[in-house]
Amino acid sequence: MTQSDDPWAKWRQPAEPAAAPAAKAEPAPSAKAAAGDAAPLKPEGTLGVIKPADGATPSRKRPVRGGALTRKPREPKVLPPSTVDTRKSAKTGERPARLARPERSPRPADAANPWRQASGDRPRGETRRPSVGERSERPRPPAKPPVAVAAGPAPSGVRLSKVMSERGLCSRREADLWIERGWVFVDGVQVSELGSRIEPDARIEVSTEAKKDQAKVVTILLHKPVGYVSGQPEPGCTPAVTLITAEAQLVQSGDPEFKPWMLRGLAPAGRLDVDSTGLLVLTSDGRVAKRLIGEDSDAEKEYLVRVSGQMIDGGLELLRHGLELDGKALKPAWVKQLNEDQLHFILKEGKKRQIRRMCELVGLKVIGLKRVRIGRIRLGDLPMGQWRFLRADEAF
Repeated sequence: MTQSDDPWAKWRQPAEPAAAPAAKAEPAPSAKAAAGDAAPLKPEGTLGVIKPADGATPSRKRPVRGGALTRKPREPKVLPPSTVDTRKSAKTGERPARLARPERSPRPADAANPWRQASGDRPRGETRRPSVGERSERPRPPAKPPVAVAAGPAPSGVRLSKVMSERGLCSRREADLWIERGWVFVDGVQVSELGSRIEPDARIEVSTEAKKDQAKVVTILLHKPVGYVSGQPEPGCTPAVTLITAEAQLVQSGDPEFKPWMLRGLAPAGRLDVDSTGLLVLTSDGRVAKRLIGEDSDAEKEYLVRVSGQMIDGGLELLRHGLELDGKALKPAWVKQLNEDQLHFILKEGKKRQIRRMCELVGLKVIGLKRVRIGRIRLGDLPMGQWRFLRADEAF
């Protein structure tokens, strides 16, 4: 291709001729070589150490301070005559004779232990071990008699708090609190120690402070609607104590004014399940709680029950007496059939969902339950969702 045919020819650089290869340069003489014979070279392999001219190696012995090196001759070790030398003789290669061991006298038979025999009565290595039956017959030391511990006299009297609770002065918890505060007097003597015991017929008095403290307790009667739980709140349910407000109070003549501090210590005295309605007692008075839900309580609870289904033969008699719940027989109950779908119950105990479970055992299903009386207190015309104080002239 000619230059006229190449459009890029005017931008190309003219090619330079290739340079001839350079001749190999000779190494420059070192400074030491230039110096000539001014400095002699070190002998190869001597590391700068010049050996003696005669080729003899230097002596490695250290000079001994104070004179020539002398060694004290070792004294031969003399063994005692009783020691047996088991080493072979260097000359003969034989071991010296072993000293004879004195013979042991045979062990005399032990008359106290019939299982031990004299060593001369049986061949060596033929020791017989007694059997299990023989070992059980071995004489054993007598057992030590048990040490008699003198029991102290039993405490006499009855606990003061128990007597106060039984006499209706207060609950046991309140009694312990009053005793700690020194508000209790027994036969005119102040008692301030918990666990004190007194005679059952002792005279008990309380101070004015105890009476004022007891006047602060309240008892409230509530007409509980369906959907509220009497005790601890359950998921999706509201505790009945939230209904105790000033707006929901049914005021009667002589009633005190409601104060928020009255809710302190307020607890239900008896259960009423979430699907039931009627009278519910809330109290901070331990005496009322003991009367209604104590172990020996015989307070009656009256209910109106609406049911569905067909009762089995003899079911009404079973409801009155003969049923069991949780493996325990129920106390006798007063039961009356008002009509085909309504029953009237009076119980003296309060197990969890007792009436509903009793009806299921005789083929009935409870669809409505209302409590109308507890002890001598009736629900009356108290509107649902409202409450009132227990009057001073009322008692369960």
